[in-house]
This record gives sequence, structure tokens and C-alpha cells, in this order.
Amino acid sequence: MMKWLFVRDQSASAAVEMALVTPLLLAILFGAAEMGNFFMTEHVVEKAVRDGARYAARLPLASAYDCPTTVFADPNATNNIINVTETGAVSGSGFARLPASYWNRTCGADTQTITVNVTCVHKDDIDTENTGNTGIYTGLNGDIPVVTVSARVKYLSVLGTLGFNTTNLCLNAESKAALQGL
Repeated sequence: MMKWLFVRDQSASAAVEMALVTPLLLAILFGAAEMGNFFMTEHVVEKAVRDGARYAARLPLASAYDCPTTVFADPNATNNIINVTETGAVSGSGFARLPASYWNRTCGADTQTITVNVTCVHKDDIDTENTGNTGIYTGLNGDIPVVTVSARVKYLSVLGTLGFNTTNLCLNAESKAALQGL
């Protein structure tokens, strides 16, 4: 019987196979951890922005509001909206979804991570059939204010904590809500 030259000893074949497969397994492991962290962080930022816009929609309107410059009755409304977005509390001392340092990391040339803007929608754009009925906005004397809360923060990756330079990812989220002034 003829013996093959390379098939004589198979005692270390499992170690060789493991050495060949280990880099692939590590890539899958770290990739899954990174994707999970990214999606969780993105969800937290989106939820925070939604909560800020939802809070802003419930703020009372100024008695003689001038859209978009003077809309809120409270002069600190913009700061309160930012506090709700960051911490979940108007005072800014609530249990933060993300560490405070997270909101301080700017992306690119942006100097502020959370912005609050008010735009105006004409009643005629809602009442397309000229019925005079615009729902809860029928009694308003001016345009309908719409608040936009947006956030742009730098993503902190799992691989970044291990020493890899992955700081070029930014998370963007935006939520709009029509002010109801309830």
C-alpha cells in the first residue's frame, strides 16, 4: 500500500484549522458587537429627539405669538426642550439616556449638537377645500408653528474604545411636531 507524502500525520490538523478560522470568528464577533452598539445608540438619539419634539408640541403658545420668532409663552422654552432631549427632564437633571459627554461631542464644524427650530405652516395649506375648519388650529390667529428638534452627535464605537480610530461616524436624528399649545 502506498502512503501519501503529506497525509501521514493528522495530530495537529484541528489546531491548524482553528488558527485559520479564528480571524474570521473574531471579525464576526466584533462586527456583531459594533452593529448592535450602533443601532442601540442610534435608537436612543432618535427617541431623545422625538421626546423633545413631543414636549415642545405641548408647550403653551404666547398669547400674541408671531411665527416663527415669538411662539412660546415661556422664554426658556428652547433650553427646556434641549434639556428634555438630553436628559428626559425639563430641569436637565433627569436620568440621562446617554452620558452628558456624549452630547458634547460635535460632528464636523457643528458647534451645537441639539438644535430647535420653529417654522410656520399657513392654514390654507391644511384647509385645501376652504371649509374654514382646521381642527384644533381653527382658533389660532396666525400661522401654525411647527417645531423641529434635531441632533447631530459623534458616534462612539466599540472598536474606538479598543484603540481603533473610527471617529468619523455621526448620528443624525430629526423630529417635527406641530405646536398644539395645550
